[in-house]
Amino acid sequence: MPIGPARMPLMEHLGELRMRLVRIVVVLLVGCCVFYVAAGTIGQFLLLPIAEFLPKGDDGTVDLQFINALDPFTVKFKIAFWTSVVATSPVILWQMLAFFLPALKPSERKWFIPTFAAAVALFIIGTVFCYLIILHPAFAWLTDQVTGLGTILPSASNYIDVIIKFEIGFGIAFELPILIFYLVIFQIVPYKKLRASWRFVYVGLMVFSAMVTPDANPVTMLLMFAALLGLYELSLLIARIVLARRIKKEQEEGTYYGDDDDDGEDSAAESDEGELVKREKA
Repeated sequence: MPIGPARMPLMEHLGELRMRLVRIVVVLLVGCCVFYVAAGTIGQFLLLPIAEFLPKGDDGTVDLQFINALDPFTVKFKIAFWTSVVATSPVILWQMLAFFLPALKPSERKWFIPTFAAAVALFIIGTVFCYLIILHPAFAWLTDQVTGLGTILPSASNYIDVIIKFEIGFGIAFELPILIFYLVIFQIVPYKKLRASWRFVYVGLMVFSAMVTPDANPVTMLLMFAALLGLYELSLLIARIVLARRIKKEQEEGTYYGDDDDDGEDSAAESDEGELVKREKA
């Protein structure tokens, strides 16, 4: 897909923005039409991990209840829309990023394709992780809470809505490594500071896990926390490897002036003192 020039008149920028938004809307509409036809099959697939907690029909498939006449259309459209969003996310993300790409410097553009690929891959991994690992224990714990209180009426709208929130929430949460990576690489937060403040980071990840999960299920939150903790440590490891290569390259080129950490201020102070001594001697 073409990328516009960096310098354009305001009206041409607005025209390009409109063009990209139109492309996104068209892709979503086409996706909705295609997936609406298969919404029943997709819905059964989404419910598969929790099928043992739901009533079955005569054909063995999950048989949920619809409260009113509008629910079947609403549920099918919701399934089609969010499936379309996930399936066309690479196109949507590319259109969004490509609009801002001309404003980046040449040295920054080299990160565009890896970031784009990593963002798409992590989102898909997050949804698959949720589908395979999270949904069954989460609903097992939730349905077990009804013991001694009553009976759950499995509403199709409610169950599909909760599953979609789980999938989207985990997909977004799995983008954490990209954020951590660029915080370190662009020196917004030094690597040593993140490593030294691990207690605060872990607490923050736990709070974030509680905010992202659509229920107050401790099983879901702990599984989310464990996944985010692993992704956080992996992102720090990758950032450290990239930093080591950068430092080695700068040392070879003679442009390295110290680590990007808390000791950097001391190194800078020592460098300033050395300059003053040289000037006094001169």
